[in-house]
Amino acid sequence: MAETIFTKILAGEIPCHKIYEDERVLAFLDIGPLSEGHTLVIPKEPAETIDRLSDAAAAAIGRVLPRLSRAVMKATGAASFNVLQNNGRAAHQFVDHVHFHIIPKFDDGSGLEIAWNAGKLDATSGAALAKRIADCVE
Repeated sequence: MAETIFTKILAGEIPCHKIYEDERVLAFLDIGPLSEGHTLVIPKEPAETIDRLSDAAAAAIGRVLPRLSRAVMKATGAASFNVLQNNGRAAHQFVDHVHFHIIPKFDDGSGLEIAWNAGKLDATSGAALAKRIADCVE
C-alpha cells in the first residue's frame, strides 16, 4: 500500500488532534470538517478499501464506532450524525487508507449533505441478485 497522510499520522510524522487510540484503531479530528466534531476513525492496519481489511481490524473498528459516536454527540450537543465510509475514487474516497467519518449534523445545516437518488428493485431481479451476492460470500 502506498504511503498516505494517515500512514504518516500513524507513524507520528504528522500531528493530529487525537480522540482515541488502542492497539488497532486511531481516531482524530478531521482537519477539513463538515461540522464541529467531525471525526475520522482509521485502522492501524494498512488497507486501501474495507474489502481488503482483515476481520480482526474490521471488528476493532466496529467495536469502537458506537462508543466514539456517543462521545462526539455528547461533546458537541448534536442530535443527529452520519457515519460515512467510502471505497474507491468513484465513491469519493480521496485517501487510500480505510477510514470512517463520524459527522455530527446540526440544525444550522452543517454536516453531511446527501442526494439519495433511489431506484426500484423488483422481486424477480432482486431474488436473482441476492442469490448471486450470497453465493460470493466467503
